[in-house]
Amino acid sequence: MGMFKTREPRRYRHVSIFTDEKKEKLDKLIRDVQREQGIQPSQQEPYDPTKFKGTFINFTPRAQKYREGRKVMWPILLVIILVLFLLWRYLLTGNARF
Repeated sequence: MGMFKTREPRRYRHVSIFTDEKKEKLDKLIRDVQREQGIQPSQQEPYDPTKFKGTFINFTPRAQKYREGRKVMWPILLVIILVLFLLWRYLLTGNARF
């Protein structure tokens, strides 16, 4: 009779989809043992600060725009210089003739 018997709920069992921690621990243990026995040399690479340099900028458009900076076009710059020169000459001489 199922009326008086209560079922226990299932226990929570977390299965990681992306990583297998048991396999990683086992692989690390195997590598450590092989390294101690001399079968496998230690594979610690020295820290290289240039390894990741510039990778963040490649993935964000806002950072790319900041890195490029503002580009002033040469014709606009020449016109501004010419106008400033004419203004300076007018202030010195008092007339706007050439």
